[in-house]
Amino acid sequence: MTLKLCVAQLNFVVGDLAGNAQKIIDAARTAYADGARLVLTPELSICGYAAEDLFLRPAFTAACDDAVKTVARELAGLKGLHVVVGHPQGGDDRTKSVAVQHRFNAASVFCEGHMVATHIKRELPNYQVFDERRYFTPGQGVCVFAVEGVQVGLLICEDAWFEAPARAAKEAGAELLAVINASPFHMGKGGERVLRMADRARSVALPLVYAHIVGGQDEVVFDGGSFCVNADGALSGRAPSFKENLFFVQTARAQAAIELVATIEPERSLHAELWDALVLGLRDYVGKNNFPGVLLGLSGGIDSALVLAIAVDALGKDRVRTVMMPSPYTADISWIDARDMAARVGVRYDEISILPEFEAFKTSLAVHFIGCDEDTTEENIQARIRGTLLMALSNKFGSIVVTTGNKSEMATGYCTLYGDMAGGFAVIKDVAKTLVFALARWRNDNDPYGTGSNPIPERIITRPPSAELRADQTDQDSLPPYEVLDAILERYMENDQSLETIIAAGFAPADVERVTRLIKINEYKRRQSPVGIRVTHRSFGKDWRYPITSKFRA
Repeated sequence: MTLKLCVAQLNFVVGDLAGNAQKIIDAARTAYADGARLVLTPELSICGYAAEDLFLRPAFTAACDDAVKTVARELAGLKGLHVVVGHPQGGDDRTKSVAVQHRFNAASVFCEGHMVATHIKRELPNYQVFDERRYFTPGQGVCVFAVEGVQVGLLICEDAWFEAPARAAKEAGAELLAVINASPFHMGKGGERVLRMADRARSVALPLVYAHIVGGQDEVVFDGGSFCVNADGALSGRAPSFKENLFFVQTARAQAAIELVATIEPERSLHAELWDALVLGLRDYVGKNNFPGVLLGLSGGIDSALVLAIAVDALGKDRVRTVMMPSPYTADISWIDARDMAARVGVRYDEISILPEFEAFKTSLAVHFIGCDEDTTEENIQARIRGTLLMALSNKFGSIVVTTGNKSEMATGYCTLYGDMAGGFAVIKDVAKTLVFALARWRNDNDPYGTGSNPIPERIITRPPSAELRADQTDQDSLPPYEVLDAILERYMENDQSLETIIAAGFAPADVERVTRLIKINEYKRRQSPVGIRVTHRSFGKDWRYPITSKFRA
């Protein structure tokens, strides 16, 4: 007899315990009707990943227990069906100063209403965006259970990145490794997962199924792309990425060994994956938080154009509103290009001049600024007027303001507190400027969501970028060329290279000093920036925790 299993690659909502339980129930029933007798749900599927300090509330863990019991009860009548559910287990003894943890990241196997096995996650990640040691205690045991004559060894995410848990499962009789996961996306992560799991399968000579979650949760995105590899490490199946999917895997015995067969989705380009991550991250943030739509300032520049294209792909044109807010320094081509793009994608477009407000501010401050030349003060006033207008529209009509600043600007402080940083979600916060241009060109050549090809006017991509806050201004007046800036940023911020190492790689000492100094002195701005989508292995979010007050330079 062969075993047919199903990976329920689902998009859960943190804290929606009833909704998550129902998703698992519905998926299991569908999979069972299609012949599956083992259903794998992702890590912490009952509560969503990551629930952060909700794990510290006893009422939350108790509610998770109830939701798990609901799943077991509702599926009890499906004879022979084994369902793996990820959930928190236990609690802790707490005072205001001390916590003794007895809480675990667990996965339980249910069959006909009974819990037949439980695995406690052994390897708890505590790097990048992970903070599991804050909430959980590592397990020590092994979980192997039988389904349709196949001995299945259960692992949870990080467990499979180390050999010991997999080796222990094999020694306990496992013929197949089932790994349930919640592994955040960053560029290149999908390929890395397949390579590491292939190594793990080869190291213990067992086939492996990798069951992954999908969806956006605050700053992180989970990309799905569940897969399976045979004992020799060869890829034998892969689910679609960035969408829910019931991914079926057929097992077969060949000379006493288990082999896996499934459909294989083709590999996709880096830009295609990145686009999907940004679209899903925005769609889920807006949808899961019940915003009716988004609102953004459309400047005629590349950043706001890219954000608009992402927003339309994520939400549809009817849920996106744009506002052009010209100042005395706005070039005619800026509003011409902004109108052109809004028309191309079919969104609502309004123009509100900020000239009256700008003159009013200058008049109010004139007596205090006597003898002072105009400088960044007046530039920032313009940005803050725009931020105020957008927030007023947001308050009145409910749509969330999405900001349009990129990672290069966030790194160097080339942004205005309470101005262009004002908003509720930063869509391209982790996208460097050079990648902004590359994504814009990719989107003009591709129409992945059927919202229209070539949405961004060519002149927006080719003209020199400018904040247009003073006459004849370009970004390169204040910053090194973006090719240089972004390369230094990647080395220093993402890869922790020292100044000496970066200079030795051929970068001008003055550029390295300038960029790294700007990164350091603008920490206070980043602390006040809206949450944004993480797409690199290190973003200005949970995985960047530097003191604002510090004299150290790396």
